[in-house]
Amino acid sequence: MTVSNTGNLSNSQIAAAQNNTATGSGTSIANNFDQFLTLLTTQLKNQNPLDPLDTNQFTQQLVQFAGVEQQLKQNETLTALLGVSKATTGASAIGFVGQTVTADGAATQLKEGKAEWKLNASKGGTGTVTIKDASGKVVFSGTKTLTAGDQTYSWDGKTSTGSTAPEGEYTITIDGRDVSGAAITVKTEITGKVDGIDFSTTVPTLLIGAIKVSLDKVKSVKATS
Repeated sequence: MTVSNTGNLSNSQIAAAQNNTATGSGTSIANNFDQFLTLLTTQLKNQNPLDPLDTNQFTQQLVQFAGVEQQLKQNETLTALLGVSKATTGASAIGFVGQTVTADGAATQLKEGKAEWKLNASKGGTGTVTIKDASGKVVFSGTKTLTAGDQTYSWDGKTSTGSTAPEGEYTITIDGRDVSGAAITVKTEITGKVDGIDFSTTVPTLLIGAIKVSLDKVKSVKATS
């Protein structure tokens, strides 16, 4: 009779299966499970009659592999649910096309000599306005009187040198200060008509010209007249 003890090997198979669970490799888990059963069967057939397989260890190994199998099924279920959720979100995002949305953001389009941002200042004061083009170059800087709450800032496309900036994407930053020189929090929002959807991102992205707005950044939607 051949005497063999493969307890250590089966434990290593369990460890490998658990590691593969973390990486989501279902095929590797299935292969390891088959190997484990083969090793276990061989172990039972060739165990030493004077030193039989420990039933507690055997039970523990089965429980561990059962846990691995349950984790795989849970991962598959979660993947399916995420797919359904993404499809549902994508379908709802299509409804934004053609609508005018307001969203958190600092980039907007200069079109027909006008770019507009909505601002919200924590309190009144003065803001230093800086506008940059898509390459990050400063094209305009100036000051604006800030009031507490919501307000609008419009730019006519004129640069600091007096020339007319080309149409395209521009980003605004505002350094707000109160009368004592203390910093004021100024939030910026953009408004525009959605003319497309980008589904390549985790969260569908609304396209307003060349501006991309994540769906979770939208604050309001209005029908475009």
